[in-house]
Formats: sequence, structure tokens, C-alpha cells
Amino acid sequence: MTTPSKSSGSLRLKLSKSDLFDSLQSATRIASSRTSIQALAGVQLVADKNGIELRATDMELSLRLPLEGTVESPGEVVLPARLFADIIRSLPNGELEIEARSERQDVEVRSGSATFDLRTLRSEDFPTLPEGGGSKAVSIPAATMSETVKRVERAASTDQARPVLTGILVKAEGTSVKMVATDSYRLAIKETPLKEALSESFEANVPARALQEAVRLAQGDEDGDVKISVEENQIVFAVGEAMLASRLIDGQFPKYAELLPDKFDHELNISADEFLDVVRRVSLMAQGTKPLRLSFEQGSLTISAETQDVGEARESLPVPYSGDKLEVGFNPTFLKDGIESSEGSDLIFKLISSVRPGLIASADGSGFEYLIMPIRLGS
Repeated sequence: MTTPSKSSGSLRLKLSKSDLFDSLQSATRIASSRTSIQALAGVQLVADKNGIELRATDMELSLRLPLEGTVESPGEVVLPARLFADIIRSLPNGELEIEARSERQDVEVRSGSATFDLRTLRSEDFPTLPEGGGSKAVSIPAATMSETVKRVERAASTDQARPVLTGILVKAEGTSVKMVATDSYRLAIKETPLKEALSESFEANVPARALQEAVRLAQGDEDGDVKISVEENQIVFAVGEAMLASRLIDGQFPKYAELLPDKFDHELNISADEFLDVVRRVSLMAQGTKPLRLSFEQGSLTISAETQDVGEARESLPVPYSGDKLEVGFNPTFLKDGIESSEGSDLIFKLISSVRPGLIASADGSGFEYLIMPIRLGS
């Protein structure tokens, strides 16, 4: 869709309530909630001879979504995102009409006997959004992207003081896509094979939020492809006519391969479901910053936790461990995330000592690895 001029025109549309609301839910997540520029807290509704489009941006992330409907008169308006979404949510299902009235600087929304008059925001303050179509463009199956993101996203940092770690390193090359995330306490790696070799390759540190939104964009089209283009400091994801663009994160992503130990002293094949159930139960008694204590001895693993003035718990399960007794502590949430992300019936749990990191890997060879740093245990 071509970018129209900044003239608001005399926009008049007919749309399906359900289609508009579904798109508004996505756009509202993108619109800025903290900004001194009112237009960035809004969504832009644009109509021209090519169709209707809904747009939103917070200057870091931007979204363009096509809408089905009838254009009775072209134009554009910017409306407060959350209030507009709440209004559309409240209306009955069926067709609704939207008409911009430039002389009153508002939009009239009509559905059945209900009428809302909603003041517009300054269209001139809404930025022009990226068009996409960079020189390095690859197409990746939507299901592949979704699976890979979901396996690593929880390991990305949320600490804005360390922006490099808030991203997910994406490397697309040859016949595989690899994604890596770390918050310095755990490291998740997932390499997913492709049926066909990529025509181009790229490596970029992409904000985790952008990849999560790209996965949402691709929902409902799991059999289709996501076209990804990278141009200087920007990445664009396109699913059909819908488009999500994001700035890339500056800075050097950690050299993650150097963090992986060359070898481990113990490699245990464990039932993922059984391990996860025990960890979840015992974690109830690991409150605050208290760790889970994993005690390995011949043929068994005992998981325990204790919080002063709250209580304690312990539970054992059989594991194929042999050797001297080993005790190691882990953050309960980080351990649960690693087990859940392994997503197989069995997992491989690799260990060295109580002060060296442990590693969770999928037993089915699906290319997932999750390194987790230990917590020093008191006596």
C-alpha cells in the first residue's frame, strides 16, 4: 500500500467489527503508552484506492495491518489507541461505519443505534512507517520462526540497563535458523533446520519484543512463510500484506559459544514431565531468592527447598546417576523455564560440579540447549 499524503481527507469507511477489533488488539500493544507526542499513543487509520490499513508505532517498533472493508471516501485519521479499542470492543458484532469530520476534528463511529464521537489526534505528528523490502530478504516458514522464538525468548534479559541482552541473536544461513538469548544467568540456544536453503543470510540482534510480536503476526498462518528483510539498523517481518518493523540493537552480543563447557562429567537422560512436576511442587517452598537444592547420588535425585519461617519440601525421583554425591543449587524459575523449553518427552541434564553451570538439552536432538548458572549453597 502506498503512503498517502498527510492530508486527512474526508475518510468514510464501512468495516467488520470483529476484523477491526482483532487488528486493534495488535496495534494497541505497539502504540506508545509513555510519550509526550500524543499521536504516538494513537493508531492511524488510512484508506486510499489500494485499500484500508491500520498503523501503530512507538518509534522502536511499528506495525501495518491491512483491513477488509469498503472505502466510501479516502483519507486518514489518528485516534487514541486504547480508547478506540475499548469503544470497538463494546459494540455489537456486525458492520460499523467510521466517518471523519475535519471541521469538528473528530470521528463518528456508528453501529446499529450506537454512536460515538471521538476526537482525533494530530495526523501531522504521526511518523511515516517503514516500507520494508530490503536487499537482504529471506522467507522462513512461520511455524519454524514461532517454534524457535518460543524456545529461547524466556532467557532474554528485561533489564534495560543492559540493552544488548534484551535482544535475541538471530542467525539465518544455509539450511538453518539459529536463535540465542541470554540474561547472563542462563543461555538458551535453538537451531532449527530448514527444508530448503536460504537465498540470503543475515545475523542480527533483534529485540525480544519484536520477535514475540512477529510470532503473533504469523498466528493463523502457520503453513505460510514470514518474509524477513534486514537493512542497516532495521529488520522487517512481512506476513502477506501485514508488516512489522523494528530497530536492531546496537552493540556486540556475547560470544555465547565460549560460555559452553567443552565437556561434562555427567549426562543424565531424565523424563522431562516428571522432572518438571517435581520442580514445580518443591519450588513452592523456594520463596524470595531461595534456591532449589538438587542432590544427586547413586540412582536418584532429591530436590529440596527451604524458606525460613515458611517451611520446606523435598521429593526424590530416579535418575541414571553414578559417581560421588553431588549437590548443586539453581534458581527455581530459571530451572523451570529450561525444562519447559526443552519440549520433549525426555531431556539430557549435563553437570560438572556444584560451582559450574549445568546444561539442559532436548534428548530428541532438536537443536535446543539451555545453560544455567548455579547458586552457591550454604551448609
